[in-house]
Amino acid sequence: MKKIPMRSCVVTREKCEKKELFRVVRTPEQNVILDETGKANGRGAYLKKDADVINKAKASKALDKVLEVEVPDSLYDELFEKLK
Repeated sequence: MKKIPMRSCVVTREKCEKKELFRVVRTPEQNVILDETGKANGRGAYLKKDADVINKAKASKALDKVLEVEVPDSLYDELFEKLK
């Protein structure tokens, strides 16, 4: 049986399958991107694919703290687009 990769959401601290989460990455150049491949180089953080969780992350600046860089609002807009 194949092992299912599990990751923790930075907002809810809930362990979920990797495919149920968004991966947001701070690249070595200090840019913040949405990593759709799951293999981008840099510091990664996972967010559950849920509008409430994304709103909480934006309000609490959870991604800013984990990635140690200011996350632009455009990234949150991109996350909402991917939910649809």
